[in-house]
Amino acid sequence: MGDILNKIIVLIKECGELIVNADRNDIDIENKDGIGNYVTNYDTLIQEKIKAGLARIMPEAAFMGEEGDDNNISNKEYLFVVDPIDGTANFARDLKLSAISIGLLKNGKPFLGVCYLPYVNELYTAIKDEGAYLNGKKIHVSNKLLKDGIVYSGCAPYYEDLRSRSLSLLQSFASNAADFRRAGSAVIELCNIAAGRAEVYFELKIQPWDFCGASIIVLEAGGTLTTIDGNEIDYLHPSSVLASNGMEDYNKYIV
Repeated sequence: MGDILNKIIVLIKECGELIVNADRNDIDIENKDGIGNYVTNYDTLIQEKIKAGLARIMPEAAFMGEEGDDNNISNKEYLFVVDPIDGTANFARDLKLSAISIGLLKNGKPFLGVCYLPYVNELYTAIKDEGAYLNGKKIHVSNKLLKDGIVYSGCAPYYEDLRSRSLSLLQSFASNAADFRRAGSAVIELCNIAAGRAEVYFELKIQPWDFCGASIIVLEAGGTLTTIDGNEIDYLHPSSVLASNGMEDYNKYIV
């Protein structure tokens, strides 16, 4: 699997160059379902490049991508789950807070993850039972309690019916934490949990491509990852996510 990982790293870095060097005058932005949910021509371009590359690297694996065009994923041992640009709204506004995520599920469970933050040249990798790494150095979640910690939060921006509860959850966590952040990219936020830069991340509903790649990185870094209710995540369908360093029972802050 190490050779496959190395080939994926080459591919994802090539795609990162497309993001960093994007022609700001040649970005076509379209609305998708939900408030503030966008797709650009670069999302489509990068997904096509990743899909073709992964088909050469591991042709036996199925493919699921944010921008559609999924293969038949039923009864497949291996499934790549890809987000070509996580943080598309950030990319469209040139905020430089975007990431590329490639996750590999084995029988529906996280097995390999590669997440690349091209603007800061941070490459996160993990293979099941082999640890998590940032630019080749092993990483681990923090040992801070929430009172000394940072909370990353989503706000269910695409789902109006969930926004009010999201803000209530943020109030509950933030009032017990040292501070809070929102990056606008689940991949960036989850990777920061894995790297020990923050203690908790939550979101009430995100798609598999938003969390599959980073999930194995969090887990291999010693963190925990469940639904907001503490249940096991279904990696093939939309889900709530509660990721943490596991230092305390964060469910007590759930409202």
